[in-house]
Amino acid sequence: MTSTKVYLEIVKQLREMITIDGLKTGDKIPSERELSERLNFGRSSVREALRALELLGLIETRRGEGTFIRDFRGNQLVRLLSTFILQDEKAKRDVFETKNFIEMDCLRLSLQRMDTKSVANLQEWVRTADSFSDDEFFNRIIEMAGNHLFARIWLILKDYYYSLDSKPVDYKRKNYQILIDALAEKDEEKTLSAYCALRNLSFLSTNTNRF
Repeated sequence: MTSTKVYLEIVKQLREMITIDGLKTGDKIPSERELSERLNFGRSSVREALRALELLGLIETRRGEGTFIRDFRGNQLVRLLSTFILQDEKAKRDVFETKNFIEMDCLRLSLQRMDTKSVANLQEWVRTADSFSDDEFFNRIIEMAGNHLFARIWLILKDYYYSLDSKPVDYKRKNYQILIDALAEKDEEKTLSAYCALRNLSFLSTNTNRF
């Protein structure tokens, strides 16, 4: 097995282990030696995989304490970006635009990957929930899209978006219902048109094919 395949297999097994063990942000993961024995890989390979995950910000090692799962939602990165970009009006617009395009791409992926039960559950939740936030809604859309990198980028951009614009936006439940109904019909044009109506983004072309 090549070193790349070894790394990917370790990462895959680590993710499965974290899920099976019910580990959450802030929880300690087993030591390098324990992981080597449990995953049946050499310690040097496990060490390299952990180092890569730490560079990605998914785990952190604390001297004398061990290795822990990090809250990787991007808060530290948001603060860092704010230091340099807060006064740059074009950068602000780029953040808003990129967040919107990621949400649109996740809607496209959801159209391809969602099952009937998932979209029915989402329809019922939007219809009956006492209240829900825009973040909660799009978290569910991104889960249906099944792209973890999109999810991570969206979380970072979302936090940064709120740091730039603190004015609350009053979205209407009926707009979410229209969007979900379009998803249920598996109609891409209707779905993206409904998204643009929700976000009041008449300048975006709903026919742009990004895949």
